[in-house]
Amino acid sequence: LTLLFLSFITLIKFSVHIEPWRIMISNSEDDRKFLNEYKPGPEDQKLRILLYGPTGAGKSSFINSVQTVLRGRPYSQALVDHTEGDSFTKEYITHHIEKDDDSFYPFILNDMMGLSKLKGVLVEDVELALKGHVKEGYKFNPETPLTEDNQFYIARPTPNDKVQILVCVIPADKISIMDSEVLEKIKNIRLKASALHIPQVTILTKIDDLPLEMHAKINVYAIKGVKEKMKAAQANMGFPLNCMFPVKNYHEEINMNREVDALILSAMRHIIQYGDDFIKFSQNRSEPKIDSL
Repeated sequence: LTLLFLSFITLIKFSVHIEPWRIMISNSEDDRKFLNEYKPGPEDQKLRILLYGPTGAGKSSFINSVQTVLRGRPYSQALVDHTEGDSFTKEYITHHIEKDDDSFYPFILNDMMGLSKLKGVLVEDVELALKGHVKEGYKFNPETPLTEDNQFYIARPTPNDKVQILVCVIPADKISIMDSEVLEKIKNIRLKASALHIPQVTILTKIDDLPLEMHAKINVYAIKGVKEKMKAAQANMGFPLNCMFPVKNYHEEINMNREVDALILSAMRHIIQYGDDFIKFSQNRSEPKIDSL
């Protein structure tokens, strides 16, 4: 028994840093206030957040978790399937988040079919969604991309149809075994978004499915194993560490959890800030230049 206890202590020692490797300056209430008070610069502008990633990564669960945190109660508008297999989400779905005063937050989250080796969403369709050409309710075809003659094709997208920030949702427990074709699709999508100057953020889900030492009730940014998974995502897919945020989705809890809320609120604040920077960037590019006399 003594030997087992010493082995456990050794495991924790090598899995946890004494000092956190990332400091969260803001707190949950600051982040919540920021999200509640946020307004895009242009009038009637909505900040569109597009989520993509491998099948089963937790895109829909993350959307539900954001809704849960902002509403203050468990919420499950985005349908979720916890069985292994093809993508449960088949359509292009927009999620609006309602406030207590019956108004809506000025940012929206788009869910879509996941990436997989054979039956997942096509890179071409993700690019069309980024440009605002995909209409709500379009059912993705894993064999052929959306065409201009389709009723769900938006020929002349408005700024509100276009995506302002792209979020890749990656399961922490599957990074090392992710299919090479899926990795290649993620890299291609990143290139498409970069060509459009759209900012990109990575959400690292399922950190609670990592080995036992990850369940220690300490700052997640003091856990060595979480940082190692983030570095693996950086090496395999090119995501910068400062744009990567580990979260735990609400999926089994029936009550609110402060630690879960804090990570989700922090991630959402950064997502909104990056997206808002892009709105301002796009606005400045579209404004006519006045020649100096």
